[in-house]
Amino acid sequence: MRALVLAAGMGERLRPLTDVTPKPMLELGGHTLIHYPLTMLRRGGITEVAINVHHLASVIQDGLGDGSQLGLRITYAPEPVLLGTGGPLNGLHDFLAGDTFVMANSDTILDLDLRAMIAFHRAHAAVATIALFNPANLDYYSRLEIDAAQRLRRMRLLMRRDPLQYDDYPSNLDDAVAATLSPFMYCGVIVAEPAVLDLVPPKPPWSLMPGLFAPMVARAQPVFGYVHTGYFRTMDDLKSYDALKAEFASSPSPKII
Repeated sequence: MRALVLAAGMGERLRPLTDVTPKPMLELGGHTLIHYPLTMLRRGGITEVAINVHHLASVIQDGLGDGSQLGLRITYAPEPVLLGTGGPLNGLHDFLAGDTFVMANSDTILDLDLRAMIAFHRAHAAVATIALFNPANLDYYSRLEIDAAQRLRRMRLLMRRDPLQYDDYPSNLDDAVAATLSPFMYCGVIVAEPAVLDLVPPKPPWSLMPGLFAPMVARAQPVFGYVHTGYFRTMDDLKSYDALKAEFASSPSPKII
């Protein structure tokens, strides 16, 4: 199996730090942010990883090298122009097409058992399985809604927060069905089959959820949610970064490295 780690973003909400250091290379708990998802992948048995890079790309490439120090083989996918969160799949079709593959965010820290998620994915004959989490502030995120069998039945992509407004996939889900669903947020990891690559929009830039996975859910394709109940943190801005640094400094981090 192979994986793609998304690391090309500008990290605008973390300026001025990201003016000189790309977000994936910011330090937390004695490691760079990207070290955490890379370690998760290695623990899950994945050693061949592509990383898309754009903003301060050389800092990432120089810091990680060929990946051998992490037990990985890293292939870099430079983006002279940003391709969106989904666009890297266009250029990496051949790299990912041979087997089930994984996508992971470079700024998410979680103790996900990737082997268990892959086993769940295969047991349910899913074309894609999306890691989900139940946060205290769900209204801050898009809502991914699963039924009792953990199949994704609706994605409510957040358009605005005040007032709350969503773009629903499908747009016409029966109210009685909707009432039975459980909402979660996406927590940064996706397992997918090569067939997904045949469904990507032909030309970047495009975004993963509205461009690919939400339309799949709307067409009732077998997309499932894998509910993660363990440790999960993501870093959105300077305030959350400071909070995470304080958390890691005050107490031992979970076994995520």
